[in-house]
Amino acid sequence: MKRIFDIFFSLLGLLILLIPFLIISIIIVLDSKGGIFYNQTRVGKDGKDFKLFKFRSMRTDADKAGLLTVGGRDNRITKAGYFIRKYKIDELPQLLNVLFGDMSLVGPRPEVRKYVDMYKAEQLKVLSVKPGITDYASIEYSNENEILGKAADPETVYINEIMPAKLKLNLKYIEEQGLGTDLKIIFNTIGKILK
Repeated sequence: MKRIFDIFFSLLGLLILLIPFLIISIIIVLDSKGGIFYNQTRVGKDGKDFKLFKFRSMRTDADKAGLLTVGGRDNRITKAGYFIRKYKIDELPQLLNVLFGDMSLVGPRPEVRKYVDMYKAEQLKVLSVKPGITDYASIEYSNENEILGKAADPETVYINEIMPAKLKLNLKYIEEQGLGTDLKIIFNTIGKILK
């Protein structure tokens, strides 16, 4: 049932967003050198790697300077990137990941291998379900970049404070998952972005 829901709404979303996607693509190309999309290897269900799609919001090879984005004014972010990240537009190409079956509309946000390797046994349960575009943690930590931007050591704060809190919310989602929960998270996510 969830897979049918994912396929239907990811296809619908891609059709509705076709023209906006074309406009965003042109803006990205005109704004800075590099491709339209940014692909990053993330860890999916059962610990399998997959390529996550995003609109490119940073300069080419920016991830070589670090995996975490810190603050609203990370100097690796392009001019267009500030706008598309602020309104989470960079995440929309993940509708392709949902359509291809790597992700679901709702589920724990997929993490990079470096941080998954730090998970404790209990936390690894988040890999028992497909990762999603949004979840409880995405709503709760929508200002994660700002939190990290104020930290003296952003990576330590992420590993010791933010990541465990997000994983706790991911485990809560696994316990409560269902169509009603997914719809609630989707509407709360839209509300958070509009605010």
